[in-house]
Amino acid sequence: MARAKAAAKTNAARMLDELGIPYTIHESEVDLSDLSAVAMARKIGADPEQVFKTLVARGDRTGVLMACLPGSAELDLKALAQASGNKHAEMVQLKEVQPLTGYLRGGCSPLGAKKAYPVFIDESAMLWDEIYVSAGQRGVQLKLAPDDLLRACQASYAPLARTPHRP
Repeated sequence: MARAKAAAKTNAARMLDELGIPYTIHESEVDLSDLSAVAMARKIGADPEQVFKTLVARGDRTGVLMACLPGSAELDLKALAQASGNKHAEMVQLKEVQPLTGYLRGGCSPLGAKKAYPVFIDESAMLWDEIYVSAGQRGVQLKLAPDDLLRACQASYAPLARTPHRP
């Protein structure tokens, strides 16, 4: 396992500083074989439903957009399309994530990407006083109030998550 570099301020953290939004930084070791939000939750001692992953999708009308949802949930692409005013939405290919956002897989943040894309946050975030999102670097998470994340990203809440099917 690689150790996350000492958390120099990431673009996401600097953005929150500029907006005067309080947050805390949480770091863990990086295991390149498991970059999931569920693994991150285990490492930082948080509920997987409280650690939100950021996925990058593309709508047929609006283009690139980001969806934040609990680490243990699956993205409902139809719900994302509906929330974003698209007829259809699909995940961007993994090779496109870094050129589009500036972020590597396992370190994609809804904050401070190369370009300000529309962001949609699963409505379950409102159940928490604070949630975790990537700080834009593998192994580094930001913990902040969901409404503060919403404001910082100029995001919208929407029902995006579906629980993975259990056998």
